[in-house]
Amino acid sequence: MEEKKGVDAVDIGVSESFTKTVTETDAYLFAGVTGDFYPIHVNEEFAKTTRFKTRIVHGALLVGFISTVMARVNGHIPPPGGVSYRYDEKFVGPVFFGDTITTTLTVSEKKPERNEVICEAVCINQKGDAVLKGQTIMKVLKES
Repeated sequence: MEEKKGVDAVDIGVSESFTKTVTETDAYLFAGVTGDFYPIHVNEEFAKTTRFKTRIVHGALLVGFISTVMARVNGHIPPPGGVSYRYDEKFVGPVFFGDTITTTLTVSEKKPERNEVICEAVCINQKGDAVLKGQTIMKVLKES
């Protein structure tokens, strides 16, 4: 039997996940790396005046979690594998310091003619509430 290559190597329905409890330290390190010191993330007094009543985690940090899971999906594809190509995400709920977020990607479609693997993405908190929903696309690299 011939080994599957490229887009054909990963099956529809394959799912990978990553779980992390987000800490204040995570948010401050993220702010330091990105330069995003928007007060809703780092200033409790400001955050008290918002609808959240406290600081919230950067949404872009959740996109980083998606990247982590994308690497796990990539593990199903033989070398040279693939790279993140597009993210289409919607933030549907806040993430607070101390929340435990499980990020899951599920392969929902393959486009061999475009060398793409499409995954449905969701981030769920410890209460079972979605905080992010969307889709991401991996471009599968061609062998050289």
